[in-house]
Amino acid sequence: MKDFDLRNLDFNNAGAWPVPVKSFFCVLAVVVIGALGWYFLHADQKTQLEGLQAQELTLRQEFEFKQGKAANLEALKQQLEEMEVMLFQMLRQLPSKTEMPDLIVDISQTALSTGISNELFQPGAEVRRDFYAEKPIQLRMIGTYHQFGAFVSGVASLPRVVIMTMSDISLRPRNAPGASANELMLEGTIKTYRYLDENETGGAQ
Repeated sequence: MKDFDLRNLDFNNAGAWPVPVKSFFCVLAVVVIGALGWYFLHADQKTQLEGLQAQELTLRQEFEFKQGKAANLEALKQQLEEMEVMLFQMLRQLPSKTEMPDLIVDISQTALSTGISNELFQPGAEVRRDFYAEKPIQLRMIGTYHQFGAFVSGVASLPRVVIMTMSDISLRPRNAPGASANELMLEGTIKTYRYLDENETGGAQ
């Protein structure tokens, strides 16, 4: 082996190599194959590990989010119950079915008492919603700006809570012979509301 030169090796006839040389190359091949196997196996495991770590982070965040929701669930339930009670109390302040006809008369009389002229005051068919009913009223009123302000104030002071919404309302100067410069015409539809009693809602309230 002292005088052996690797350049003299015949790679086409490895069986003729000296035993120490064959042993060396066998060991070298085992080391290289083992190193390559370890590298590829380790790289695959590293990828799997990174994927599991990302999944763990996602699951942890999801758990913390659900844990937070669960911790607040009772408080949210209590708030919901309180809101339902408040809504029920507010609905009970609206006119009832039997009070509605008198309320419409009161609204009309309030307009007249302020000096407004009701050229048209026509209640329409009632429309029922989930827990209340709305009553549209077509109207055409003649009055001054201050009279309309007094009308709104008078409606607000009625014994029952009165909610009125306006639809397609127009307020414009009254262009008619003999009309004063301060006269305005209010025309359109207002809606007033009442609550539905237990018989109308099937006892839901």
